[in-house]
Amino acid sequence: MTTDATSSEKRAAVEGREGESALDLSEKGRNRSGETVRSDRRLYMQLLAFGACRDSAPLVASLKRSGLPAVLYEDVNDPAGIALLLFSERPDFFLESARPFLRSAPFARLAPKAEYTMLGRTYAMGWESDLEETLITRPRRRVCDPKLPWAVWYPLRRAGSFEELSEEEQRSVLGEHGGVGQSFGKAGVAHDIRLACHGLTRDDNDFVIGLLGADLHPLSAVVQRMRKTRQTSRYLARLGPFFVGRVAWQASA
Repeated sequence: MTTDATSSEKRAAVEGREGESALDLSEKGRNRSGETVRSDRRLYMQLLAFGACRDSAPLVASLKRSGLPAVLYEDVNDPAGIALLLFSERPDFFLESARPFLRSAPFARLAPKAEYTMLGRTYAMGWESDLEETLITRPRRRVCDPKLPWAVWYPLRRAGSFEELSEEEQRSVLGEHGGVGQSFGKAGVAHDIRLACHGLTRDDNDFVIGLLGADLHPLSAVVQRMRKTRQTSRYLARLGPFFVGRVAWQASA
């Protein structure tokens, strides 16, 4: 992580022609002194859903042996359905480690459900003081928390009209929406994972959201409450499909 006073080697490496400003792709926050802090780290998460699973026990045993950073869910809406959440800071992980694993037994015998495939990356909003906690530690800790076994995962895409709003109007819309999630989080009944997925999904979504909790009802209630916000009612073009499941196995955080 760096501050404005110290330049990042990665940012220097993407400078354009002489006289042009650097292309800064880092995640940004602010420390307690008000200085901008940056990080080039982020966590990628991918959800893959499958059917034709008669017994999840062999999958759990295989995951334990593999050592992969993952969470296995049993699908509450499909008695033969499961989903695997994988996460890593390295995009290559999904091809070099996860792909060979999934092409071998017992996962190779399952029927993929491509409509539930979700891939996204953690991101900062610009005000966070601890970027490592925001981008890496907290999302990994939440998905691996045995006290949060229930999960609802879904993608969404904002309507183009949202981008036409002024920055002040956008902040107001997002603040209203975010306030709902914060109230559930402060109550300890629903915690979220926010992932950006621009250009990473088949259906051209903008974000992937994970809602995690000890019980299912608050996760449904937070979605219900958010229906009334301006972001959902006016500025979303698409929402879902929703995967709803309970943890069958979790890697340690």
